[in-house]
Amino acid sequence: METTDALDAVLARHAGRPERLLQALIEVQAEHGHVPPAAASALAESLGVPLARVWGVIGFYAFLSDRPQGRYRVLFSDNITDRMQGNQALLAAFCEKLWVEQGRLSEDGLVSVDTTSCTGLCDQGPGLLVNGRALGGLTREKLDRVADLILARTPMDDWPAELFEIHDNVRRAGPLLDHGLAPGEALAAALARDAEDTPEQAANARSWREGHGTPAGATATLEEIKRANLRGRGGAGFTTGLKWEACRNAPGQPRYVVCNADEGEPGTFKDRVLLARQADLVFEGMTVCAHVVGARQGFLYLRGEYRFLLDPLNAVLDRRRAAGLLGNGILGRAGFDFDIEIRLGAGAYVCGEESALIESLEGKRGVPRNRPPFPVTHGYLQKPTVVNNVETFAAAALIAKHGGDWYRAMGTAKSAGSKLLSVAGDCARPGIYEYPFGTPVSQVLADCGAGNTLAVQISGPSGVCIDASEFHRRIAFEDLPTAGAFTVFDSSRDMFEVARNYSHFFAHESCGFCTPCRVGTAMLKTTLDKIAAGHGTPYDLAEIDKLDRVLHMSAHCGLGHTACNPTLDTLKRFRPMYERRLKSLDFEPAFDLDGALERARQMTGRDDAGAHLRTEP
Repeated sequence: METTDALDAVLARHAGRPERLLQALIEVQAEHGHVPPAAASALAESLGVPLARVWGVIGFYAFLSDRPQGRYRVLFSDNITDRMQGNQALLAAFCEKLWVEQGRLSEDGLVSVDTTSCTGLCDQGPGLLVNGRALGGLTREKLDRVADLILARTPMDDWPAELFEIHDNVRRAGPLLDHGLAPGEALAAALARDAEDTPEQAANARSWREGHGTPAGATATLEEIKRANLRGRGGAGFTTGLKWEACRNAPGQPRYVVCNADEGEPGTFKDRVLLARQADLVFEGMTVCAHVVGARQGFLYLRGEYRFLLDPLNAVLDRRRAAGLLGNGILGRAGFDFDIEIRLGAGAYVCGEESALIESLEGKRGVPRNRPPFPVTHGYLQKPTVVNNVETFAAAALIAKHGGDWYRAMGTAKSAGSKLLSVAGDCARPGIYEYPFGTPVSQVLADCGAGNTLAVQISGPSGVCIDASEFHRRIAFEDLPTAGAFTVFDSSRDMFEVARNYSHFFAHESCGFCTPCRVGTAMLKTTLDKIAAGHGTPYDLAEIDKLDRVLHMSAHCGLGHTACNPTLDTLKRFRPMYERRLKSLDFEPAFDLDGALERARQMTGRDDAGAHLRTEP
């Protein structure tokens, strides 16, 4: 491939910056439908990285490819809720209409059709991506329109806008979704609070500025964040004020603020809605954090499935720069310089883990780092870095405006504030619900119109599955912590198949770095497939528990640690759904060696007892 104007523009934009390798590859992929060898070589030379690293990054991310994917690359979401909404039948019908086999490129090179993990459209599925653009609420009629547009080779910019409509589906709003703040209001309150520091605090701030050459973090605002007892909303629940303070006190410059918008947990879509409706609040929280820790640069890492939000988010950033809320001298405060850049992911669930996200920000494969050291001291480019979730930064902006006592008055003693829940599955009103911490599961089920509920998966497959005997339990860090997913299953659902779908998800999304996770998730998937095929035994059920212990002890990161959770939870609460599939009380191997010899028997014309490994009774 000869260099083109488009490739030359990519090279010029990213030249000499190896940390921008992933962004450059995403742009090349969008232009060519894959990354040609000549483009990979040109990028390696321009960015100053080994060619092997370029190919390694391409092979890691699901949305990058070294082989042509067609002018139209169609990826059906294969989350459990998409399956519940009929995605498999729609996928088969779509392939039939286009005369293309799933997982293969059409003979004319026009289109390829395959599946991908959750696209964050669980409240309006089934969903799919066409060349990275999201479509929800799929029906046969909608897919027929898509197929006709593809067959007519219609440029995607000319497709009807209504095909790409994504609804927020906010069903219950609280302080985050109905805050009423104007852009800059929370930041102005933080700067005013900073001006009220005691003489001793002000002297410390001046010393801090002189010693480090960056604006001092607001002592008073940091204390308000700590007083609020704000805990991370990405799932881990670490105290936000302590994280900010650790970064602020860490030696080294520059410092960075990173917003983790890579919500890949199946069943979660709250960050999608926050970014669509409350982007100013999120960016405001990031700027407050920068003021506290003394950062000049921030990044929002946006998952590839949410690429449709990129242009609107950049428009919000441009408005904030024009209003003096980003850039140099924010709100007239000399030395308070901070800006935000959006970087895209490319389809890797593991990048939701903060150290893997940082690796991806640096243009590498998203493999979780060994810890310690932690990102607050050795984060982006090995510099002090705060990484928080979208919802966490939005909540921090509210605290900067109203104070820690106001925020702590909501929720419970150990879980302050409100929580956004992404409610999907078997309910009449799927969507986003905001509740104070401490709300019982039963209230959420009543509000969303769930009837005859059999089970609820809290916090996605890495969380916990509960049955009707536990619906009195409360959404809170001290009871049922959650990153936000709340998936409802009624009595018509087979919880074995739910767990099996999740096992396929974990096996697909394992980064492959450590042997326990790479092999263990594949073994779990194979075991459940074996049970589904009618070859399972009680021995296989016992082996799942042993596999979980191995993963907990030796897996490199949380993906491996939690991979068995859905299987163990459903096995504990819905064991008959497993046992009714068991065809033997004795061990039966997953591989049928005798069956594999059938072809040889046909070739030799033998089918006597001596040609079999065993004789049927």
